[in-house]
Amino acid sequence: MTQTTTSQARTVTTSDHGKLDIKALVLLAVLLAAGFILNMFLGKAIGAMSAGMINPEFIISAFCLTILVVRPNAIQALIIGLISAAVIQLTTSLPGADFVAEGVAAVLMALIVNAGMKTSARAIIPTLGTFVTTFVSGFIFMVIRMVLMQFDMAIAAAMLPVVAITAVFNAVLVGALYVPIKKALKLND
Repeated sequence: MTQTTTSQARTVTTSDHGKLDIKALVLLAVLLAAGFILNMFLGKAIGAMSAGMINPEFIISAFCLTILVVRPNAIQALIIGLISAAVIQLTTSLPGADFVAEGVAAVLMALIVNAGMKTSARAIIPTLGTFVTTFVSGFIFMVIRMVLMQFDMAIAAAMLPVVAITAVFNAVLVGALYVPIKKALKLND
């Protein structure tokens, strides 16, 4: 008597892209805690040394890194952005505005990451995505402030250079940290 065994190929992946599970939320919490501490000390020091021209928002960097690692869908990214905005409320100069700014920015980052990491340009996506995300977040924050100040154009003149320089700073930071974090977590692109 002969027995025929059929085996089916199994696909095993080493990453949990697309899951907003406990592991992803712990990663977000750790990165947000680090971002918050960096905001409180290093961010304020950099802001003071640059006369307010560079105001790094390490919490944006933290959620950009989380989105790069987790690869959430738009709804999950919105949740990441809103959680991040809740943390920012402890240090913001305009309470509430970050919920709009970070919510939109996190969804944008997820769209950029989920589209861009499937292309040959994936090496620049961490840096480019973070730049765009930080700039859009800062721009939304600035527009909300302008609306509250009856469209005072002096706000745009003062804030736009800070937003742009902060976007460059965050882009360089995330670009430098993504590969080591990816290797530490043993993730594939």
